[in-house]
Amino acid sequence: MLLGYARVSTDEQNLELQVDALKQAGCDRVFTDKTSGATTIKPGLEELLSYARRGDTIVVWKLDRLGRTVKGLVDFVESLGEREVHFKSLTDSIDTSTPSGRFFFHVMCAMAEMERELIRERTRAGLSAARARGRLGGRPSKMNAAKLDAARRWLEQGMPVNDVASHLGVSRATLYRALAASTAVPA
Repeated sequence: MLLGYARVSTDEQNLELQVDALKQAGCDRVFTDKTSGATTIKPGLEELLSYARRGDTIVVWKLDRLGRTVKGLVDFVESLGEREVHFKSLTDSIDTSTPSGRFFFHVMCAMAEMERELIRERTRAGLSAARARGRLGGRPSKMNAAKLDAARRWLEQGMPVNDVASHLGVSRATLYRALAASTAVPA
């Protein structure tokens, strides 16, 4: 039996494209979720997994409908294999019911993992080059030197911390962090 699974991340998105493709592929039943891929609880997927029996094939429109990480996808497909349930992705042309389909699935996963590592490597190199030029990145600090001097003056005059933070338009935590950082000894 072919069992379909469709997922969109938000209520504003539409499942129709995926559901239509799954029905056209011959799925007898389609399970759906409207939840982020990062969410671990997917009621439709859980229902599908409890419904699937030995010899069934779980069909998705695209691999990313199942998970966000290569390891997660590989683990998912391997757990299906242990139950003798096959997996098929329509747009990725993957069908684990055949030896070549299983091989292709692992090759695609390995390539996705390599691409993720290359992106991580390029990001680290770019950040390192920016730091070498004196750019730190991140959000600009709400506390500049003038605000820090005013804060110290007001605190020395006995103004309550909440009032100082309010006058400067920052939270107490931001004020405390800026004061602590300004008194820290540079390395």
